[in-house]
Amino acid sequence: MTTKPKVRKYRIGRPTVVTPEDAGTPAAVENEVAADTAPTVAATGHVDSPQTVVAENTIDAIRQEGLTGRQLRMARRVAQKHGLAVTSDFDAVRQLRDRGIDPFERTGILELVNSGTGDAAGKPPAVIGDGAQPRIQLPQAIQQQGRELTTPLPPSPQAASQRRASEILQIQRDIVRRRRRKLVSLFSRLAVFVLLPTLMMGLYYYVYATPMYATKSEFVIQKAESQGAAGLAGLFTGTSLATQADAIAVQYYLTSRAAMIRLDEEEGFKAHFSQETIDPIQRLPADASNEAAFKVYEKHVKIGYDPTEGILRMEVIAADSATSQRFSEALISYAEEQVDQMTQRMRADQMQGADDSFDKAEADRQAALNTLLQIQTELQVLSPDSEVQLVLQQVGQLETRRQDKILELASLQSVARPSQARVNAVQTEIASLDQSIDELRAQLTTQGEAGESLAAKTTELRAAEENYQFQIGLVQQALTMRETARLEANRQVRYLSLSVAPIAPDDPTYPRAFENTLVSMLIFAGIYLMLSLTASILREQVTA
Repeated sequence: MTTKPKVRKYRIGRPTVVTPEDAGTPAAVENEVAADTAPTVAATGHVDSPQTVVAENTIDAIRQEGLTGRQLRMARRVAQKHGLAVTSDFDAVRQLRDRGIDPFERTGILELVNSGTGDAAGKPPAVIGDGAQPRIQLPQAIQQQGRELTTPLPPSPQAASQRRASEILQIQRDIVRRRRRKLVSLFSRLAVFVLLPTLMMGLYYYVYATPMYATKSEFVIQKAESQGAAGLAGLFTGTSLATQADAIAVQYYLTSRAAMIRLDEEEGFKAHFSQETIDPIQRLPADASNEAAFKVYEKHVKIGYDPTEGILRMEVIAADSATSQRFSEALISYAEEQVDQMTQRMRADQMQGADDSFDKAEADRQAALNTLLQIQTELQVLSPDSEVQLVLQQVGQLETRRQDKILELASLQSVARPSQARVNAVQTEIASLDQSIDELRAQLTTQGEAGESLAAKTTELRAAEENYQFQIGLVQQALTMRETARLEANRQVRYLSLSVAPIAPDDPTYPRAFENTLVSMLIFAGIYLMLSLTASILREQVTA
């Protein structure tokens, strides 16, 4: 197996020589750019050395890094500072890296800027290389065809670096100045729109605000259920769900204009908050309307309802503790009246219905009694049962005599020659007994001269008696219902139970100066932030 011989590749190019004096001039830069971008044309008779090929490969790798123009210019200035003869910006980066120098390090940039400013301040110019002449900045007189001309020489690389350093320093100073000006403007706006209003609010709360006293109380509305409550209605007995609607109704009443007007008429609500001792912000005008007074009432009477526990919590605020307690007790009494009034109509309807039922039952009982007396009078019988018993008793006696006569007749006919007269007499007597028994039985079933039989009269009289007994039962039931309704009406079906009594506070509750000042600052800061964002968005939309 044979392998192909490896041959080292050599690039053939035209070397470009740039002297230190020409480095940095526009012509040199154009030559460098053209040399970097123009395709390489192989020249006959010249072969690059391996070091040249390695340098070009390194420059190609640096070019692939995607360095910016600013970084390349910075690398060239650093190379000039260290006295390196470079052919391009990429070659400056290569040579600096070969010497272990980072062209993009911040300390190197600062040293470059400081050296530039030092030259501008009048320090001796730097010397480029060994035996180099001092840097020439002013135009020099040159000889041309026997006459002296004044021609400005091209600027040196150090002059360009000094100019760039001064421009960078000026830009940095402008940036610092703009930032300082923006910060001053920001703090000025914050001071005007946030800090100054917050300071004014804190001054009001700490110095001028009138101390207010708050009296707190808690009460619950309970329901007196009857002992006979059962079924689904009895499931909620004793819970807050049974009186939730009543508690909400009482809460709405205590926070209504009707409660405020009654409190003003009985306790002088408007007069209390119109006192001269109250600060102007919280003071109510002397001739204030009910609407203005109601706004103050809503701020100073706070009522909350807890549905889980069924408790009403009330807080009454006034300029002094005694008045606060007095207002609280008055509102609690209004709540009690409202609770009692909610069931008043229902109890009146229950009593009216019970009285009407009892009166009707009593009238029906009296009518049944009159009907019974009328039937007894018509039949002339006190008790039909006794009449029937008497007839049946007579029938029984006649039946017994008839049996005796039948036995007697049988004994007379048992002899051989009976007495015909006695036999006829016994037979006649038996026949009369049968006739009497039939007549008595007919009285029970057949109709008499009055047109009704004893059985029919008995049935009619018994029906009248049963109707009378039924009406008596209805009267007793109606009487029981009326007494029950009377007991339910006499006691309160809904009543207010006071769990926390209103007690006058010793120290003022309001204003809470620190909390209110902090809340004011947050509110003003939020308003400022919202306005700032709105203005920024509008400015961006307009300038877009």
